[in-house]
This record gives sequence, structure tokens and C-alpha cells, in this order.
Amino acid sequence: MFNNKNIKIITVSAVLTVSFFVFLYQFSAPKFKAEMDQVTININTTEKDLIPKLKNQGYIRSEWAFNFLLKIKGWQDKIQPGGYEIAKSMNAWQLAETLVSNREQVWVVIPEGLRKEEIAEKIQKVLDWPDTEKENFISIAQEGYLFPDTYLLDVDSSGEGVAKRMYSTFNEKTADLFKEAKKTDIRNDTLIILASLIQKEAANDAEMSKIAGVIWNRWLSGMPFQIDATVQYALGKEGNWKPIVRPSDYNVDSPYNTYLHSGKPPAPICSPGLAAINAVINSDDNDYLYYLHDSNGQIHFAKTYAEHKINIDKYLK
Repeated sequence: MFNNKNIKIITVSAVLTVSFFVFLYQFSAPKFKAEMDQVTININTTEKDLIPKLKNQGYIRSEWAFNFLLKIKGWQDKIQPGGYEIAKSMNAWQLAETLVSNREQVWVVIPEGLRKEEIAEKIQKVLDWPDTEKENFISIAQEGYLFPDTYLLDVDSSGEGVAKRMYSTFNEKTADLFKEAKKTDIRNDTLIILASLIQKEAANDAEMSKIAGVIWNRWLSGMPFQIDATVQYALGKEGNWKPIVRPSDYNVDSPYNTYLHSGKPPAPICSPGLAAINAVINSDDNDYLYYLHDSNGQIHFAKTYAEHKINIDKYLK
């Protein structure tokens, strides 16, 4: 016969057994069978934001259990934004390992104003390209026509594939601006070359239309552009794509040197954004021929060289 002590032991054992299975259940797959899903974790999504979404979308049974698993495995803050293949038939261990170790796609942010070699180096770091793949990208990519944007790239993307995608995105994003430029008789190559100069020269979008006005004024009056950014492009080399330009560099022998050669350089010097392209088309109608930025980044315009010299003495000395 069972006495009270035996019944108590059996009850405690049963409770522990049930508790154990309830505990394990929290880590189990939400579904017995499920197809693989392509899931994207947005670039600004944190792990703290992600886990409730996994619960709400049916990929995990318990936020607590998933957080607990990440902690004991040393995987906290190891889940990165990007693209993944996951399924609701994965248990918590399988899902966590996939999100930590098996990223299918990665985000790469390409800002405005980079030359194609800089873009190649940035992508190389993200995709872990060998140098041969980086050089492949550079050889195919067309300077100025690589649209600055945030891209979700397959981890096995080739240099050729990325270059073509960036060029395709450029065509898509700028189509309306090219149509607008055509109405004002601005040629396609002129549009992007001038936009690249403005992109490099302007400290912010608000300055762009005025700087565009200065460049048009100098060109139409037969004055050389005298833009340091073009000399910097000519001098740039691996390890230092943005060298400091000194007055002695104004004599560098390069078709990009707008101190020696009048008119626009032969090709863009970077990939401009939409604001810079728009500034070329809708430039400010002003009489300025000179500008400079002071030590605080504030721009100062002048109509004559005499006024420009005053600005130099006032803001740069």
C-alpha cells in the first residue's frame, strides 16, 4: 500500500517531470513540417527588436527560452542584419545557429561621393572578396554610374554582378532626371560629370545648387573650374584616395586637373547622389564665380577675385 510519504514523492516526481517537458517544449519547433522562408532582418533592427518579431511571426515558442539559449551559447548580440533561410519547423537551437552562422545576404551601405575603387574596397570588406574579385568589380564598374544606396547582397555575389546591379539601380533612380536634363539640353555625360564635382565640393545638399551655379558661370565665361577635388582624384591612390591637395599639386599632369585644363574633366570623379544631379539641372541663377569653406565648414561666395581674396584673408588665415 502507498503511504502518504510515497504519494508525496510520486507527486513531486510527476510535477518535476511535467515541468521538465514544459521547459523543453519552449525550445521545440512551432511546427512539425514547414517550408523554408526567406527572411530579411532590416539593417537597423537590433536583436532586442528581432526576438519579439520571431515570436509574433511563429518562428519561436518563447522569447524567454530563445534569449536563454543565446545566453548559454554565448550568442547574444551575434545575430546580424541580413537575409536568412529559416523555417517554423526549426527548433530554437537550429534557428539560433542559423541566425548566428548562416547568413545568406548582407547589407552594404554605399554613401554618395565615393570613387569606384573606394566602393570596391567597402564591398570587399563586407563580402570578403579576394583581391581578384575586387579588381573584377573595378574593371567593369563605370565611374559615376554606381548608384549610392543601401544594398542587400548575396554573400556569394561576384564583382561583375554587383557592378551591374549598381548600374541598373542608377538607371532606374535617375531616369526622370535624365529626361529633365534633356529638356534643358544638358548631355548625359555632362550631367553626371558636373554632379560628381558638386557632390565632392558641397558640404551639404543646401549648398549644391549655388555651387552648380558657380561651375556653370565659370564654364560659360571660359574660366577653368579650378576645383581641388579633381586634383585629389588625379592624385588618389590605393591607401590614400583622398590626399590633401597643396598649391604645388595644381601643376600635376592629368586631364582631371581643372587648374591646367578648362572645362569639365573627361569623366566623373565619384558617384553622385540625386541631390547633386538635380543641382546641375536646377542650378541657382547667381553671379558668383568663387567660393570657399571656412574652418567650420561654412561656405562663402564671391562675385570677383578681389572679394574672394577678402574671404581668403578673413576665413582661411
